[in-house]
Amino acid sequence: SVSFSICCSMRRWIARGTHFIFLCIQVHFPDVERAEWLNKVLVQAWPYFTAIMEKTFKEVLEPKIRAKHVHLKTCTFTKINFGEKCPRINGIKVYTKEIDRRQVTLDLQICYVGDCEIHMDISKFKLGVKGVQLYGTLRVILEPLLNDAPFIGAVTLFFMQRPHLEMNWTGMSNLLDVPGINVMSDSIIQDFIASRLVLPNRVTVPLKKNMNIALLRFPVPYGVVRVHLLEAKNLVQKDSFLGAIRGKSDPYALLRVGTVQHRSKTVSRDLNPLWNETFEFVVHEVPGQDLEVDLYDEDPDKDDFMGSLFISLADVMNDRTVDEWFPLSKTTSGHLHLKLEWLSLVNDQEKLHEDKKGLSTAILIVYLDNAFNLSKKQFEYTNGEYGAKKLKTNKYLKVK
Repeated sequence: SVSFSICCSMRRWIARGTHFIFLCIQVHFPDVERAEWLNKVLVQAWPYFTAIMEKTFKEVLEPKIRAKHVHLKTCTFTKINFGEKCPRINGIKVYTKEIDRRQVTLDLQICYVGDCEIHMDISKFKLGVKGVQLYGTLRVILEPLLNDAPFIGAVTLFFMQRPHLEMNWTGMSNLLDVPGINVMSDSIIQDFIASRLVLPNRVTVPLKKNMNIALLRFPVPYGVVRVHLLEAKNLVQKDSFLGAIRGKSDPYALLRVGTVQHRSKTVSRDLNPLWNETFEFVVHEVPGQDLEVDLYDEDPDKDDFMGSLFISLADVMNDRTVDEWFPLSKTTSGHLHLKLEWLSLVNDQEKLHEDKKGLSTAILIVYLDNAFNLSKKQFEYTNGEYGAKKLKTNKYLKVK
């Protein structure tokens, strides 16, 4: 929520016979605090953090790029320099009432406009990155709080949604000229971040010896949100004929919560489409996670953006059921009709019954603890990944 404190002072300025009104607007975010002291700490620690990142790029990211495509097998980082500019924390929000008393939860609004320089060789091509922009909300959870030193059992880090990432690629007039490079570019970096740092993925670092962090890394979800994508109206016209005559669009919707994304069907040539589709998302963090909906016009070459909206899942959890027309943002017109249902998780099996409409009534949570006595002969390495070569007979296993 944003509150505005407006200070208006009408001053008559005489300039060529024109009267001006001076308006001073101060914007306050009551739940978000500034933390300049933390930015000073980041500046001091930045050289040490960059050394860790350089090692990660060489030992983790480089092998993943090579395994991504046959044309990328020779990819090598020849220069990795993260520069002098470090990320900034533009604001911190601390949760105390909505969470367990044995934890502290902080949301850090991170903004990074870096002067990094990274060079790589791919076959006979040389390319690189000079400058990166990244911003997003990083959640930090300190739990459990202890009565003795170090007073905090572990630190858990993750992004609530995929952070925004822009990279300035250099060394080539057209990056897509290199076979397979379109697979690599920004998407593989975003996927790399999402697979480790975007919900439901977490990084948990124990601070106390012998601390069991399994439940901290894989907590039970808060619930499930069921999204009924019903219809839209007054969408913008994106298709055109001969560059002048405006036609109808072919809209579809992308719905996201964290790293999970669903796509609706495409409705052909309709600015008031009817979908009547249902999607479900597991919600891992409340408050914090949002439902993101983007509308696009499907085209043979590049799909056109038609508007978006964000819905706080904490509000949906409180209201249980929401059925509204939502105005689309980042566009000139359009509304989207959604029905949202919040489903809480319970352990009482007597409440489990089959839904007459064929919708889900239960969620199965599987925690993979460990494995032992694995034989390398049973696996084969193909295209950068290990795959099972043969499986023992088991009634639960389905061989494809």
